[in-house]
Parts: sequence; C-alpha cells; structure tokens
Amino acid sequence: MGESLSTLRVGIVGAGAISGQYSRTLQRLPHLPVVAVADLDPARAQALSDGHPKSRVVTVDELLAADDVDVVLNLTVPAVHGQIALAALAAGKHVYGEKPLALTVDEGRKVLRAAADAGRSVGCAPDTVLGTGIQTARSVLDAGTIGTPVAATAFMTTPGHERWHPDPEFLYRPGGGPLLDMGPYYLTSLVHLLGPVATVTGVSSRPAPERVIGSGPRAGTVFGVEVDTHVTGILTHVSGAVSTLMISFDVWAARLPRIEVYGSGGSVSVPDPNRFDGEVSVFTAETPSWQEVAPTAGYVDGGRGIGLDDLVRSAAGEHRVSGALALHVLDVMETLLAAAGEGRALPVATPGVRPEAMAGLLPDW
Repeated sequence: MGESLSTLRVGIVGAGAISGQYSRTLQRLPHLPVVAVADLDPARAQALSDGHPKSRVVTVDELLAADDVDVVLNLTVPAVHGQIALAALAAGKHVYGEKPLALTVDEGRKVLRAAADAGRSVGCAPDTVLGTGIQTARSVLDAGTIGTPVAATAFMTTPGHERWHPDPEFLYRPGGGPLLDMGPYYLTSLVHLLGPVATVTGVSSRPAPERVIGSGPRAGTVFGVEVDTHVTGILTHVSGAVSTLMISFDVWAARLPRIEVYGSGGSVSVPDPNRFDGEVSVFTAETPSWQEVAPTAGYVDGGRGIGLDDLVRSAAGEHRVSGALALHVLDVMETLLAAAGEGRALPVATPGVRPEAMAGLLPDW
C-alpha cells in the first residue's frame, strides 16, 4: 500500500451473486481481512468463505456478536438492507452495504441516526464513482474545461435483468425496479459531478405485469411485477444545473449516452457508471471535436469493495460513498417516484453534499 492504513476486520452478510466481486477486491486489501461469512444458504456461505482462508461460516446473529468483526459488509437483498444495518450498528459495528441504503428514506434516516448514536460509520454502494471514469470526468468539470455546467443527461436501458439473473424476483418487488436497482449508479455519479438535487419531477410506467426467468435452473418461471419498470425524471440540482434521467427495464436497444454533461463552453462524455473505468471525452468551443482524456484521478483497476477502502482512508473525515450521500440518492429516487405518481414537481428533503474529489490516481491500492 502507498500509506499506512488501519485494519478493519470484515464480516460479510449475504453470499449471493454480487459477493464474488467484493470477494476478489477484498483479497487485494490486506487491511480489510474477511473473518466471517453468513448467508441463509450455508453452501453459498462456505463457497464465499473458501476464498478467505482465515474466515469462518457463522449465523447472522453469531457474526453480529463476534468480537473480531469490526465492519459488516451488507450484501443482502434490498428489502433487508436497513434491518441488517440497524442490527449491525446496535452491535457496535461499522456498516458498508450494497445499494440502496434502506427500503425507504425513513428507514435510511434511522440507520444514520443509529450510526451517529453509536459513533460508527456507514458507507454504501455504488463505489464505482471512485473509479477512474467518474473521477476523471469530475476533474475535467472542476478544472472549468467546459465552463459552467448547465445540464446533463443520464440513460440506462435494458429489457430486464431476468434474462440473465437466476433469481430476479427481488428486482421487481419494493426496493427494486430499474430506478432503485440501477438508478444509484447514475444518481450518485450526477451528485459527484454536479452536486446535490433540490427538486424532481417525472413519469413512470409498468408495461408488463409479469416477467419470465430466462436462465438458470428456474428458467421459464413466470413471476409478477410489483414496481414500475420505466422511469423518466427531470432533476434540478442545487447548483442550477438540470439533469434528464431515463432508467428502464423495458427497452431492447437504444443508442444513447450513459451520461453527458453540458457546459457553457463544451461537453463531457462520461463512461458507464456501473463500471470503474471507461473513456472520458471532452468537446469544447476551442477544440470542436471529441477528444479522449487520459485518466487523472480515481482507483486504477477498481472493483466493488473499494468503498470500504475509502472508508478507512477517510477515517478523519467524510468518506466519498457515505451513508449521507446514499440517503440523499435514496431520497431523490423516492421523491421522483412520488412526483411521478402525483404528476408534479416535488422538493428533495435531504440536503445532500457533493463529496470531496479524489486528488489523483490510486494505482497502489
């Protein structure tokens, strides 16, 4: 490592599909050793534990009570994110979890209050915003390369995760849907790039009442859809910039940018916020053609779990994927769905913050 870091011993709750990506990252971070794994399926827990020789398989209660667990990595389904976080904080643990922070804003507020009362830190995915893609784009904006940012677009379209996910039902239940599943990548990036959101308005729809699992042992299984699967929103940032957002599980193909930011003197093309890297390109009045920008900031070759590393590195201050940021993003999403239902613009109650930018490249994590 490039600097001396404190050690936080990690207990993982949830050994589902995403846990493998976290596991590979944590194997590269010796100051974040995995010591315990819990899952409803003991076989899955054992498979994850096997990648961390010093870890053991335990129950959730045993993990929360363990003296050698400093931070709980919460990789459960969205419906219990808040429940597990609250239990971990009550047990005196720090918490880092998958998105969203909780099922509702009210529950998210309880998580942050519990963290404050316990004197513990809460972090939340997505940490893709710490990769070279978003951080390089941010450095372009902060340098004034395109002047004052005035607008942005953000598009995520797919026909649905049930085509590839073996157990996709949770994605179509409360806490899921394209906005709560994929929206955090785009909205967290927009807050990093343009700052917090003040008001939102939008529309949403649910074209198909049922979906069919397309792969795995349950292929062909039909299940019901309980949430809207196509969401379009207009976000007014505190800075005055206006973002247009479209997140959908109902689009088979589209030629749309992932994220673009438009300024008074040019534009920035931002790579897929579900990845840690990708090409950043700039178009300016002085150079009226798209020019690729070499990476200037962020974790090089980042992977899911580097948010835990940022939590450790930022121990003296607010980390860049904090619970407060995740609560603001959850509030934006919840308010957007409410605005779509009411057919009017609504204010976002949480103040939000624009996290500190990364000062340069981190190649030695």
